[in-house]
Amino acid sequence: MFVAERMTKNPISVTSDATIAEAARLMKKNHFHRMIVVDGGKLVGYFSDRDVMRVSPSPATTLSRFEIRELLDKLTVREIMHRKVITVREDATIEEAALIMYNNKVGGLPVVSDVGAVVGIITATDILKTFVSFMGLESGRTRFTLELENKVGTIAEISKILADSGVNIDSMITCRKPSSEKYDLVFRIDAAHSEGIKEKLERAGYKVIHTVRIN
Repeated sequence: MFVAERMTKNPISVTSDATIAEAARLMKKNHFHRMIVVDGGKLVGYFSDRDVMRVSPSPATTLSRFEIRELLDKLTVREIMHRKVITVREDATIEEAALIMYNNKVGGLPVVSDVGAVVGIITATDILKTFVSFMGLESGRTRFTLELENKVGTIAEISKILADSGVNIDSMITCRKPSSEKYDLVFRIDAAHSEGIKEKLERAGYKVIHTVRIN
């Protein structure tokens, strides 16, 4: 799955000469936590609601509402935005976007085309929604976790057991156990077809360490 399939297209942006007051109103109206800054079609920065709060007067201030509004009308986005922007290409995979966010500790990324134009934005929420969709968690599935030895052909053998039982695999992932040659195999199948699968796998010598029906 690719970023272009999960991003928000044509994201709302502001220019660097917009006032903090304008930006704050736009963020509040659209329930944004971060916004990108675009000048002349070029991505020049980004800022978050925390940046807005940082330059806003404290709730304990003695300034009047008029004075606060006047102050925020004088400050521009240029003065609070971060100029080093981490981006991701629209043809990148969801896994790449997730890794970039994780490594850089950010909750969202502007998405750019192959010519550098901003075409979207993808957030940690989009990644989470993709995970839920990819794993089929909304449609009633049974999740199996098997502990396996690192042996060639194991997954093929397990797939054959399921196929011989008339069961389709909706999703499958593997995860190496820390400091071990063993790994976990996690797969999901239609809950209606899960009866007896655990017993068949165990009779074939496989260690089923967990099963659960999700949703």
